[in-house]
Amino acid sequence: MANTTGKNLDDFIVRPAVKADAFAIGRLWEKLVAYHHELDPNLPQASQDGSAFYCQHIQAQLENPYSHVLVAEYDQQVIGYVFGVIIHEMPEMFLQDPGGFLADIFIEEQYRGYGIGRQLVLALQDWFKSRGVSHMEWYVATQNIAARAFWQVIGGDEVMIRMQVRL
Repeated sequence: MANTTGKNLDDFIVRPAVKADAFAIGRLWEKLVAYHHELDPNLPQASQDGSAFYCQHIQAQLENPYSHVLVAEYDQQVIGYVFGVIIHEMPEMFLQDPGGFLADIFIEEQYRGYGIGRQLVLALQDWFKSRGVSHMEWYVATQNIAARAFWQVIGGDEVMIRMQVRL
């Protein structure tokens, strides 16, 4: 996938995250939260130590067999990530059809448009499929028009609309 900057998709690596990536992932998470808050001030801001706690959370998830974290790397720098988990709906109430939940995805702004997000999502989908997961879900901010378009291109369909009332 060539473009005007001379970079192409072959220049990027998608790989499973390792503990040494946690700080970079935490930094990207902080940008993700700030981006969402900028789109909609009703969405939460990161706490002062939010990225540090997210780093710890990601490190713990790397050892969880029901979680998967992938990073996109360019020039030996982590420039994007995706975090997914396998979920089960209350087994005492619902027939089980284990699903994948894409909890977070973020690509540094200057690297968007190269197909990196798509590669991260496809790699996560492959991981889910290898574990018998039949579908994947995620949340997308209503105000995030670019993300909504991305998810539609990926094949996402609206299933439910999450609503909120401010008290």
